[in-house]
Amino acid sequence: MKYITRTIWILSFVSLFTDIAGEMLYPVIPVYLQSIGFSVIFIGILEGIAEATSGLSKGYFGKLSDSTGKRVPFVQFGYALSTISRPLMAVFTFPLWVIFARTLDRFGKGIRTGARDAILSDEATPATKGKVFGFHRSMDTLGAVLGPSLALLYLYFYPENYKTLFFIAFIPGVLAVFGSLLIKESKNTEVRTEIKTKVGLFSFLKYWKEAPPDYRKLMLGLLTFTLFNSSDIFLLLKAKESGLTDTQVIGVFVFYNLIYALFAFPLGSIADKIGLKKMYIAGLVIFTIVYFGVGLSNNFYAVGAMFLLYGVYSAATEGISKAWISNICDKKDTATAIGTYTAFQSVLTMIASTLTGLLWYNFGPSLAFIVTGSVSFLVVIYLSIFIKRE
Repeated sequence: MKYITRTIWILSFVSLFTDIAGEMLYPVIPVYLQSIGFSVIFIGILEGIAEATSGLSKGYFGKLSDSTGKRVPFVQFGYALSTISRPLMAVFTFPLWVIFARTLDRFGKGIRTGARDAILSDEATPATKGKVFGFHRSMDTLGAVLGPSLALLYLYFYPENYKTLFFIAFIPGVLAVFGSLLIKESKNTEVRTEIKTKVGLFSFLKYWKEAPPDYRKLMLGLLTFTLFNSSDIFLLLKAKESGLTDTQVIGVFVFYNLIYALFAFPLGSIADKIGLKKMYIAGLVIFTIVYFGVGLSNNFYAVGAMFLLYGVYSAATEGISKAWISNICDKKDTATAIGTYTAFQSVLTMIASTLTGLLWYNFGPSLAFIVTGSVSFLVVIYLSIFIKRE
């Protein structure tokens, strides 16, 4: 564990507490929104707007982080904004206010993501990036186990009392903010020579032309997949439609994140040995199986099995994709490269979530999931044939 430095430990614990706060609410949000009268289409649009805001800010602040050579301020401010947003969703239930609060949370994520991932990359070597990103994802996702577990416990004693949870989630968020204050700026961060150049909102888009050809090829595959991969909220709604109670839906979500947390680090270690590309493709194959399985079945046990596999998919792809990108780009462009990817990813997730909501509403959930599963299989073929570097 020599490759897990002090900075990686701190960042991982900060992510742990942030995810306890955020994931305590995530499985509750769709049920809460439906309880105050929001339709599935509005939920899809809400998540899409929030993710689009997150995406644009990821690109901009990733570029700004590389341009200034600073990482830590972006990380600290980003975590602070997300923490502030948590209790706001419970204050009023007007649609515009809900959109504002949810978007503020995602804006905070957008500010910190590129800089945080650049710190992780700087703390690793090309041979250990799978382990480092996997370890961070493991700790991050452990919060997604503890958060919903606390929500499950609370709702057991206070059924349907959702609003109080938004205030409870503020506590671990504050701990994360204090933890972020312990992170120190690395002296090894490479700074661009054009440091005084003004960074515009869409400056990160220029990186697409400047990036290595292998980066653009990889992005084509990853973003095509993203265009049809909607928010996980739809998986939770499908679980609810399959006959699960609110408590069981949260329980399934906890189970998924537990599998994710347990597998992220070991799969990252294996990826360092067999190659990041092979691991990512294996994850997409599992994703294809999951979406076809969920789309074609309403059986309680089948849904549980699919969430188990979905946890393995996430462990095999989430951290791996960023490790893969950081190996392809120049070190001085790490935050920009990852920020550009996550910016496009978030905007396309908005489209995907809206599309899935419309397909669900007009044709039922089965078709929505089968379409996504089909596209993911095509991306597997593309990555296998056209992407060589990892």
